[in-house]
Amino acid sequence: MTEAMEYDVVVLGGGPAGENIVDRTRAAGLTTALVESELVGGECSYWACVPSKALLRPALARAEARRVPGLAGAVAGPLDAEAVFAHRDYWTGNWNDDGQVDWIDSTGADLYRGHGRLYGIRKVAVTSPEGEHHVLSARHAVVVATGTRAVVPEVPGLAEARPWTSREATSAREVPGRLLIVGGSVVATEMATAWQALGSRVTLLVRGDGLLPRMEPFAGEMVAEALREAGAVVRTGVEVEAVERDGSTGPVTVVLAGGERLEGDELLVATGRAPRTEDIGLDTVGLTPGGWIGVDESCRVPGSDWLYAVGDVNHRALLTHQGKYQARIAGAAIAARAAGTGDIDTSRWGAHAATADTEAVPQAVFTDPEAAAVGLSLAEAERAGYRVRAVDHDMGKVSGAGLYAEGYQGRARMVVDLDREVLLGVTFVGAGAAELVHAATIAVVGEVPIDRLWHAVPAFPTISEVWLRLLEAYRG
Repeated sequence: MTEAMEYDVVVLGGGPAGENIVDRTRAAGLTTALVESELVGGECSYWACVPSKALLRPALARAEARRVPGLAGAVAGPLDAEAVFAHRDYWTGNWNDDGQVDWIDSTGADLYRGHGRLYGIRKVAVTSPEGEHHVLSARHAVVVATGTRAVVPEVPGLAEARPWTSREATSAREVPGRLLIVGGSVVATEMATAWQALGSRVTLLVRGDGLLPRMEPFAGEMVAEALREAGAVVRTGVEVEAVERDGSTGPVTVVLAGGERLEGDELLVATGRAPRTEDIGLDTVGLTPGGWIGVDESCRVPGSDWLYAVGDVNHRALLTHQGKYQARIAGAAIAARAAGTGDIDTSRWGAHAATADTEAVPQAVFTDPEAAAVGLSLAEAERAGYRVRAVDHDMGKVSGAGLYAEGYQGRARMVVDLDREVLLGVTFVGAGAAELVHAATIAVVGEVPIDRLWHAVPAFPTISEVWLRLLEAYRG
């Protein structure tokens, strides 16, 4: 090992969460090193959020345009797949991270490319692609932000069949004629939407009884109905028993429990994520390699005064925006503790508490229709012991929705805490729903009383007028 370099903070992982730690600690005047083994910007920038939305935007825009009188005929043809791929490649920087590296440089942080491992207390060992070795020492904090990887289940023949994971699904350059998708959550439904629109014949195989199981049941039902109307096959309650594939590019066969065989040209497995912690030296600090890293409200590992974990790796809320939020919280906590003022506020909604991870997580699913939610579903609120009432409204009956698209299909629900008369959760399903959820997030986080929401007047004629209809339904 070379002589140790000392910093105030060392960050292991250069995805969105790691980048936000760099931003916050550098803003506080702390010296910071960032270690990244792949591309700076991480999974979100190159194989998840950004490329998937670049693939989905043309699909959703065409679907909406086909419902607008006077425009529908002009968009009756197929998508230009090559143009869609070029659009995606632009947004990923053609899988080149120069722009992200330039930003890191602009902050004054030092970037170390290579595989990083914890090397005991407050130390990280880095092996570069060229075989050089460095030891980075942290005066105040080491932050693990290594994220997650796609899980490929232990199904006979599956690994040998070289299935797509989310990475291949968002970076592929050819449209498969037949795409089999195993899974029913966000990656599965979004990629089913994108590739069906690009020309694949999609078959979605779901072990559970519906899609998007973490949302209100009607969200998955409406997305499934729309996928079927678009030509996809959606099958629920099915179990994959084995997978077969001969050759490197030949057809792939999925064998279901009971013996039914389905053939496709590609197979996407979207069945979950696992932490990237198997080879980052957790054993050197008394933690379990390959496991999730538990943290407190400030994202610090319990029992440690120096080790933090932000983003997917801590399993609090596996979403890019939540990882970035955690990094802002943790960065503020690291800076305050480094200053030695003792002014740390980890109370509910405190400056150094990632409270939103458990009470107000927003999520948007870019299917057709879009599904977006924040806070608790009705079932979750009831399980938590709240006395609640769910209020629903058909979004298609809002004037703004009818003007937005002919035959607009959508539904909204707010879950009201009857004892405090504040919102615990809100769900929207429909075109443009992703842009509605932030208003709901503010209402949930701010615990805005129903009586005050009555004075938040939505502009006419917008889809946001659904808020007025929900409040009218609640008040009777």
